[in-house]
Amino acid sequence: MDAAVTQFGRIDIMVNNAGIESRTSVLETTEKQYDMVLAVNLKSAFFGVQIAARQMIAQGGGGVIVNTSSVHEDWPMPGNAPYCLTKGGMRMLARTAGVELAPHGIRVVNVAPGAVATPINTVEMNPATLKRLDDYIPLGRMARPEEIGSVVVFAASDAASYLTATTIFADGGMMMQSPGL
Repeated sequence: MDAAVTQFGRIDIMVNNAGIESRTSVLETTEKQYDMVLAVNLKSAFFGVQIAARQMIAQGGGGVIVNTSSVHEDWPMPGNAPYCLTKGGMRMLARTAGVELAPHGIRVVNVAPGAVATPINTVEMNPATLKRLDDYIPLGRMARPEEIGSVVVFAASDAASYLTATTIFADGGMMMQSPGL
């Protein structure tokens, strides 16, 4: 067991919930923007999964890792290429880690929200833009953070004990519309 594992207490559930955007396209993204988005969104998730899984295995008791992903793991968003790349990577992280870690009793599940009323989605929105987004979502509004929190709690609970290597989409029907916004 390495030193990184022993410094943490018992871990039964770990939630990866970090994310940033550059809001840049394939043609405009700088290397610095690309590196920052990948480091925060994907590299930190990968090593978070690794650290938590090592600790869970050392404990001998299995566990659950929930990654906050996005509808953009599957759904293109023109003008936000690095973000979409990282969320696509999160999809494969959950699938691969979920399969690799299942024999250890560790489940890995992504929760992929659509638009959520948090600063990443609302900081630059004016009332007209916000209304347009709400009108676009079949349920007619962005999710409240606590609604996504409830999905994360479900994914981590025994009620979801047969879920691993998969993604739960919580998007108000948004992905059933055309790509991007």
